[in-house]
Amino acid sequence: MKKHLLNPVFGVISLVAGEMKVEAFVIGGFVRDLLLKRDNKQDIDIVVLGSGIDFAHAVAARLDGDVPVKYFKNFGTAMLNYQGYKVEFVGARKESYRRDSRKPIVEDGTLEDDQNRRDFTINAMAIDLTEPTVGRLVDPFNGIQDLEDKIIRTPLDPDITFSDDPLRMMRAIRFATQLEFTIEPSCLDAIKRNCERLSIVSTERVTDEFNLIISAKLPSTGFKLLDETGLLRLFFPEFCELKGAEIIDGKGHKDNFYHTLAVLDNVASVSDNLWLRWAAILHDIAKPLTKKFVQGTGWTFHAHEFRGAKMVVQIFRNLKLPQNEKMRYVEKLVLLHLRPIVLAEDTVTDSAVRRLLFEAGDDIDDLMQLCNADITSKNPNKVKRYIENFGIVRNKLKEIEEKDKLRNWQPPITGELIMQTFCIPPSKMVGIIKEAITEAILEGEIPNEYEAAFQLMLREGARLGLVKE
Repeated sequence: MKKHLLNPVFGVISLVAGEMKVEAFVIGGFVRDLLLKRDNKQDIDIVVLGSGIDFAHAVAARLDGDVPVKYFKNFGTAMLNYQGYKVEFVGARKESYRRDSRKPIVEDGTLEDDQNRRDFTINAMAIDLTEPTVGRLVDPFNGIQDLEDKIIRTPLDPDITFSDDPLRMMRAIRFATQLEFTIEPSCLDAIKRNCERLSIVSTERVTDEFNLIISAKLPSTGFKLLDETGLLRLFFPEFCELKGAEIIDGKGHKDNFYHTLAVLDNVASVSDNLWLRWAAILHDIAKPLTKKFVQGTGWTFHAHEFRGAKMVVQIFRNLKLPQNEKMRYVEKLVLLHLRPIVLAEDTVTDSAVRRLLFEAGDDIDDLMQLCNADITSKNPNKVKRYIENFGIVRNKLKEIEEKDKLRNWQPPITGELIMQTFCIPPSKMVGIIKEAITEAILEGEIPNEYEAAFQLMLREGARLGLVKE
C-alpha cells in the first residue's frame, strides 16, 4: 500500500507524525478510490490521534511554498490545498446523535471510534501514515471484500446508522449508482424503514446528493432505488406522479416514469451537462396534469410542454436549485422539446426552422440532443424514421443558420430607433412595429438586413398613422 502514496504530502504527514509523536491515517474516500484505481484529488481525509488543527499547521509549515490553512475551531477540523489536492485534517472522534437532529455530539476518540462512525464499510478503511507501519491497511469491517463484491453496507447496525444521519440513505444510493454497486439487502430494507427520517435533513443537502446521482453514468439506477425505498416521493413527488400506464378501450399510453428515465440515460450517454439532464428529467413532468382520454383518438397530453415549463420554476424553488440562467435554460428546453419532433414529422419549412433558431438561440444543439434522446420507441421502423427525419431537420438548421444568422438574433431595428424616427414615447406602437419586422424576417418576407427592415418600419408606421419626422 505504501507504494501508492505518491503525493509528497503523505511523506510530510508521516514526518510530522513522527516529530509530534502522534499517529496519523488517511481514511475514507481516498482509500476507497485508491483501491478501485479511481482518480481522487478532492477528498483526502487525514485522521490524527490528537489535534487535527495543530497537526495541519505543522504539515503546512513543512510543505514547499506558502500553504495557507483554513481551520474551523468549533469542529476541530483544518484544511489545506496542495498540488491540486484538498487535504482535510481532523482529530479522531466518536459521535452520538439526538433524535431530532443529524448534527452529532462529538467527543475525542480512538481510530476505532472514528471508523465506527463512518457511513459505509468501503469508506471506513484507513492507511497508516505513521512510521514504521506506513502503508498498513486498517480495515476492521472487511471493506476491501465489499469493494471486490461491489456491495454497499454500513459498518454497524444500518437502522442506527440511517436514523442517526438520514443523509446516509441518499449517500448509499449515490455510491451504488456512481460505483455500479449493489446495496446489501438488510441495508436496503433499513432505508425503507427509515426513509421518513429524511425530513430532518436540509433540502440543500438532499439536492446536493440528488445532483450527484443525476450526474452518474447511468442515473436511472439511482432513481429506481430512490423510488423503491420511498425516498423519492419525500422530496420530488412530482416525478413519482409520472408512474403508471392506463388502458381504456384497448388504448394505452406509455409509463412516463420509465420513459423519462430512458430519456435521462440517453442524454447521460452523450453529455455531462447537469442542466441538460435536468431538462430530460422535467421534459414530460406535466403529463399527469394534462392527460386526457378522447374517444376515437386515444390519450392526449395537450400543452404539456407549456405546463411543464411553468412547473420548472416551482420545482427548482422547492429543491433549492439555482434561480438563475440555469433554471431558465431548463425552462426553455422543456418548453421547446416538442418543436424539433413536430418538424421531423411534418414538412420542414424555412420559416419554422427560423422560428426554432430564434427561440432556442445558442441552446439549439442541446435541444436537438434532448429531442434525439426522447426517441425511446421499441419499434425499430419508427426509430429509423425519426432518426432520418431528424437528420433532415439538422441539415435544415445548419443551412438556415449559415444563410440567415438567426442564432441569438436580435431584429436590426431597435425600439429606440422607432421612437426616434417617429418622435414617439415608449408605447404599444413601438412593440407592434418591432413584432411586424420580426415576423416578416422569420417568415422570409424580407431579408435579415437593416435597409429592408427600415423600409418595413416606415410602411408599418404609415399604416398606424405615424408621421416620420
